[in-house]
Amino acid sequence: MSLDPKTLEPEHFLWSFAEGVATVTLNRPERKNPLTFESYAELRDTFRQLAHTSDVKVVVITGAGGNFCSGGDVHEIIGPLTKMDESGLLDFTRMTGDLVRAMRACPQPIVAAVEGTCAGAGAILAMASDIRFASPDAKTAFLFTRVGLSGADMGACAILPRIIGHGRAAELLFTGRNMSADEGLAWGFWNRLSDGVLADAQALAHELASGPTLAHAATKRQLDAEWHVSIETALDLEAEAQAELMQTNDFKRAYQAFSGKHQPVFRGD
Repeated sequence: MSLDPKTLEPEHFLWSFAEGVATVTLNRPERKNPLTFESYAELRDTFRQLAHTSDVKVVVITGAGGNFCSGGDVHEIIGPLTKMDESGLLDFTRMTGDLVRAMRACPQPIVAAVEGTCAGAGAILAMASDIRFASPDAKTAFLFTRVGLSGADMGACAILPRIIGHGRAAELLFTGRNMSADEGLAWGFWNRLSDGVLADAQALAHELASGPTLAHAATKRQLDAEWHVSIETALDLEAEAQAELMQTNDFKRAYQAFSGKHQPVFRGD
């Protein structure tokens, strides 16, 4: 099931769409944009639908009011969780994991534009994005141990070590401490620090949206798929992916543009 990016009006976050770029804005600035049961579910469903929405080429995710996301709402999520039985808790943890699964499965590159607080599930949303820009004041914490939970939340033990390395990930997940923006940049968590983080993220998103979207989708798919395979298998997977893309009109357009000494116009076919 696809969505119409021009008319979508989500209940639990803001949505805008222009020139192939969709922007998701977490919008509870008075509390640093925490997530609720409902916003988790709506984000999950939206990213699932994006897998079938070819008009959206790139997604930017950000937060309103100078902060990204403070994680699960203490009163609307943490409190109720303490009263649930095991079945209810497992339903919740599987739903949150499904949000990450949907973000990784949608073909669009996701660019996170992060300011201020980026904690708990907020840090996970940044982690699950493909490219991450941050402001110099961004403070990122995988703070699950601070509430008596493990760092093994929403794929953190699988994904974070692949971004910053096992030792650094282990420290952050055991301690729940803040990772400064400078640390995150040096460790490879952030692609870039910027004083105009949303503008820079939008600029990159529009650049990517004008590129070969089928090729971008293949790149994203292979970046995930090749975590789990040998180099020999990866070489075979990449050979098949490239051979498939070499049959597209975008590939032919790029050759014709190169031969004619002008910029290609990609159309996603």
